[in-house]
Amino acid sequence: MGNNAVEEFTALIAGITGRIAGQPLDNQLDAWLNAEFPADGAEFNRVFEACKAAIASGWMCNREAGGIKFGRVIKPSGAIHGFSVDVVEMHDCKGPHHRHTKGEIDMIMPLDADAKFDGRGKGWLVYPAGHAHFPTVTGGKAIVLYLLPDGAIEFTKT
Repeated sequence: MGNNAVEEFTALIAGITGRIAGQPLDNQLDAWLNAEFPADGAEFNRVFEACKAAIASGWMCNREAGGIKFGRVIKPSGAIHGFSVDVVEMHDCKGPHHRHTKGEIDMIMPLDADAKFDGRGKGWLVYPAGHAHFPTVTGGKAIVLYLLPDGAIEFTKT
């Protein structure tokens, strides 16, 4: 894994997390992210292209289970304002049930035009603290980047 690529990716993410640090994870943040970093905008697409390149080069999503490629890309750190970054690549499947103890911010990047994550297409989705779900991709293949405050996630048995 090229450290330079990871450092560049961290700087790219820090440009987003620096603008949302300290904000409550709620519907207002969901609307703000979709307005501030729109799915057809330059910043969103820079992250999307960086994810595709990193997956292709093998340092991102380098683990696989149940047909889902995944990996923690950046541990929670001050460099990205206390968030962690995880990236998954899913194709018409349901992931393991989990709870977001501090909330979750999802950046949805469809690789197939009709792919949706939890019913949402290309763009941002914010879940509040305490939310629990089976992360699900329908309609094809998508990359989803997760920002987790303090890296907090709790996998649950259902």
